[in-house]
Amino acid sequence: MNTGIEFTMKLSAAYSAVCRPLCHELNLPQTAFDILMFLANNPEYTTARDIVEIRKIKANLVSINVDKLVGEGYLRREADADDRRKTHLLCTDKADAVIEQGRTLQNRFMDSLLAHIDDADRKQLTESIHQMEQNLDHMLEEEH
Repeated sequence: MNTGIEFTMKLSAAYSAVCRPLCHELNLPQTAFDILMFLANNPEYTTARDIVEIRKIKANLVSINVDKLVGEGYLRREADADDRRKTHLLCTDKADAVIEQGRTLQNRFMDSLLAHIDDADRKQLTESIHQMEQNLDHMLEEEH
């Protein structure tokens, strides 16, 4: 199997396994938890379309899980002042405790993922990813 695909699959499976106990405790499906954490960690993205396009969750799953999160008081919908067709999804105060637990979980996950990688290698990894992002930006600019 392709190393990149295998890594991505293992990363996703490990993250889901780490999230499972918290999702069970909170009585939240993994997808609902992922949506809530995406919105909390990326405040510049606030619409269901953003979740679909950036987080790559299928639209029907976003719709179902957003309805659940709104119904349980974790999210609220707010109409866009400039474009009435747009609805923003905003985390409520009730979501704060879940978000705090989720961020702790995510930080522990990253710490575990980077365990046994020294600071110099971490720095090199960060620099390499940054350079790849710049290369991608350049490639995309050439397309237009």
